[in-house]
Amino acid sequence: MKFKLFPVILTAALTSVMTLFIAAHYQKNIPFLTANAHQFNIPVNYASYTEGNSVIKSGGPVDFEPAAASSVKAVVHIKTTIKGRVISEQPQNYGDLFDQMFGGGQQQYYIPPQIGSGSGVVISPDGYIVTNYHVVNDANQVTVTFDDRYTTQAKVVGKDPATDIAVLKVNETNLPYMEFGNSDNVKLGQWVLAVGYPLTLDATVTAGIVSAKGRSIGINRSQSASAIESFIQTDAAVNPGNSGGALVNTQGQLIGINSAIASPTGSYAGYSYAIPSNIVRKAVNDLMKYGSVQRAYMGIEYLDIRNATPEQSSALGLDKNDGVYVANTVANGGAAKAGIKKGDFITQINGESIHSGPELLEQVARYQPGDNISVSYSRDNKIYQTNIQLTNSSGTTAIVRNGGATTIYGAQFRTLSDDEKKKLGVDNGVMVTAIGNGLISKQTNMHKGFVITNINDEPVNSVDDLQQSLAGSGNLQIAGFYPGNNGMYYYGLNNGGTATSEQ
Repeated sequence: MKFKLFPVILTAALTSVMTLFIAAHYQKNIPFLTANAHQFNIPVNYASYTEGNSVIKSGGPVDFEPAAASSVKAVVHIKTTIKGRVISEQPQNYGDLFDQMFGGGQQQYYIPPQIGSGSGVVISPDGYIVTNYHVVNDANQVTVTFDDRYTTQAKVVGKDPATDIAVLKVNETNLPYMEFGNSDNVKLGQWVLAVGYPLTLDATVTAGIVSAKGRSIGINRSQSASAIESFIQTDAAVNPGNSGGALVNTQGQLIGINSAIASPTGSYAGYSYAIPSNIVRKAVNDLMKYGSVQRAYMGIEYLDIRNATPEQSSALGLDKNDGVYVANTVANGGAAKAGIKKGDFITQINGESIHSGPELLEQVARYQPGDNISVSYSRDNKIYQTNIQLTNSSGTTAIVRNGGATTIYGAQFRTLSDDEKKKLGVDNGVMVTAIGNGLISKQTNMHKGFVITNINDEPVNSVDDLQQSLAGSGNLQIAGFYPGNNGMYYYGLNNGGTATSEQ
C-alpha cells in the first residue's frame, strides 16, 4: 500500500513546484520566490510620522533633575492669617410690620480667625513674589517660608481677581529666582513640572505633560465679573496648597502659575490648570507699576460656540466657521471704529490663530489700553484685516492707577475711604462714581453717588468684594443708599443666562 501511494505523492509535489515556478516567472512580486526582496512594496509607516514620511524620533529620556533642583529654591510656602470678625446682615424678611414692631433688624455673626496655605514663586532677586489672588485675598498677615526654612513677613503689593494673580514683596536681597518662559511656545505633550507646597508638605515636585491649552473652567468668575481664563491644562499632580506655585518646563523656566484642579473630591483627580506665564508677566508688571492691572478691550461682545445652544450654532453658522463670533460691538469702541460688525468671526490677532473665547481673552490680555493690534476676521466667507486701538473699560486709553475707579458692567466704582465711612455713618460701602453703557444701566435706574452696602444681604467692603458678589450668576439684590437721602434703596440685577461675553 505504501509503494502505491508514493508515486501519487511524488507527482503532487512535482506539480506544485512547477506551478509555483511558472507563477513566479510571470508574477515578479512573490517575495519568497523572487530574487529581489526589496521589490515587495507594501506601504509601511511608523505609528508616528509627519507629512512627507518624515519620521518623528523620540527625544530620548528626559532629565528633570536640573529643572527640579533650581525650581525648588525659587518656590516658597505662603501662610495667611485672617482675623476673626463680626459681620452684620439684614434678614430677608426685614421690613415686615411684625419685624419693625418687635425688634427685627440687623443680625450679627462672628467668623473665627482663619489660616490658609499656598505657594508662591520668587521672580526677582530683590524679593518680588507672584502667587494667586485667592491665596492672599482678605489676608491680614502673609508669611513666606523659603526652601531653606527661613521665614519672613510679606507685603501685598497688588492683586487682581480677574486674572487670579497677586504680587508680594519681602525685604530680602540676592534671592534665588525663576525666569519667565514664553507660554506661547508650550506645546501639547510637552513635559512639565509642578512645584509647590501641597497639603502643608515640604516643597514637592511632580511631573506630567501638557494635555490642553486655552481652557476655561469658569472658576475665576467666582471672584471677578470680568474674569480672564485661558489655562494650560496638565496631568501633573496638583493638590490644595499648590495654588500660586510654579509650572516649569524642562529648562527650568516659569511657564505658568498653578491655580486650580478639576476634581469631584477637592483633591487631585487627573487635571490641573495653570495661568500662562505671558498673562502672569503682564499682570505682575502692571501691579508693580500701577497697583492695578491695565485691562484692554476690543469693544465687542462675543459668543463662543462652546457656550451656544445647538439652535444658535446652526442659525449663526458657528458650526461652519472658525474663529469667535461677534455678537455685538460697543458704540465708538475700537472694533466698531475699525469696521468690525455683528456677525463677523475673529480669526487672528497679531498673526495668532483664534479658535475660542479663552484664546481671544489670552491674546488681548497681554496689551495695554492705547495699544494697537492687528485683527483678521471673516465676513461672508471672505477674510479681512484691520487694526484696532484697544481701550480701557471706560472707552478711553487712560491709565487706571491703584485707588482709582474700577468699571464693572458699565458702571465705575471705588471703595469708600475711612473718612467717608465715618462721615456717612457706615462701616462699609462702595460708591458709584459713573454710570455708562452696560448691564447696570440696562436693568436698573441706579445713579451716580449711590453707595452699595450689601449684595444679597452680604456686606460689600471693597471693590474686590463687589466684583466677587456680582460674579455670581442669577438674581442679585443690590442694597444701599444715596447720601443725603433717607432710607435704603434696592436694585435687582440678573447677570445669568447671557451667552455672550465682553471683550
